[in-house]
Amino acid sequence: MSNDEALLVEGAERSCIDAAHAAGVELLLPREVPLGGPRAMPVLRSLPNKHRHMIGAWCFADSFGPTPMQGGPGMDVPPHPHTGLQTVSWLVEGAVAHTDSTGARHTVRPGGVNVMTAGRGISHSEYSTPDTAVLHGVQLWTALPLDRHDIEPSFAGIDAVPSVALPGGGVVRVFVGSYAGAASAAPTFSPLLGAELRIPGGSEMELELEPAFEHGVLALGPGIALDDVPIGVGEIGVLEPGRASAIVSAERADGIAILLGGVPHPEQFVMFWNFVGRDHAAVERARDAWMAERDASEDARPRFGFVDDGSGTTLPSPRLPTVELLPRGRAKRR
Repeated sequence: MSNDEALLVEGAERSCIDAAHAAGVELLLPREVPLGGPRAMPVLRSLPNKHRHMIGAWCFADSFGPTPMQGGPGMDVPPHPHTGLQTVSWLVEGAVAHTDSTGARHTVRPGGVNVMTAGRGISHSEYSTPDTAVLHGVQLWTALPLDRHDIEPSFAGIDAVPSVALPGGGVVRVFVGSYAGAASAAPTFSPLLGAELRIPGGSEMELELEPAFEHGVLALGPGIALDDVPIGVGEIGVLEPGRASAIVSAERADGIAILLGGVPHPEQFVMFWNFVGRDHAAVERARDAWMAERDASEDARPRFGFVDDGSGTTLPSPRLPTVELLPRGRAKRR
């Protein structure tokens, strides 16, 4: 792409963001990144974003697919570490097998959710299953409160989450938190909402919102709009606290989106690669521990443990930057 073409793209994006902002929606545009090891599957990453790092305690959002598995890479992520966060895996199509250092094994499929709590340190792997023809879904992270960063790691694999039918044929599947009386069994450490929205084509859903929450709508297919603001695939439309309702619509075909919500996260932290820590030193200790343990014997991995998935490999951490990483909050310093 030439410099002139890049400027045209940047200008078009800026115009789109400004138009959404005028309508009361903050629009977060994704970037494409490779996920995992050498056979990396491309994903769209919309959090953390250029000007916003969080929606509630949600601090990371990858969306992927629908991606045909035949002839291309699937989810192929060998053992790797996490600290100070929860991972939340939700699928629209396909299946992903999870194995972690607590000994947990669980395959997540549409309608169920995997929630892994890293705490002081955990390692895990994720692979799309051989019977997966198409992979489509999201992986999300929540930042744990700072006073929970040193809790013991744990895992919850839930095969079926509750759903709510709305007037007009729309359906809300609640995989984290609660909505309209339906509550997920997934563990949480701050007030949160995570739900899948199914919107019939050519219709709209009126969502009742918790006014204390900030909310985001992540589009998993084309034709989605939030309060008449178009939300492209992989984009998130954000609503600030104070809203009691919003309209999500699907243009022609049936639409799928993810609704995220939570109280504004009050704490600052450092996030580097798969580590969330109180400060640079905490992240550096976690990285050093992982790099020392990843090739050690099974009984010499006191912090991150051993993942018995048969892969015989682990992912190395990138090098830390030469400058100190400063703690950050929900929004980037402008």
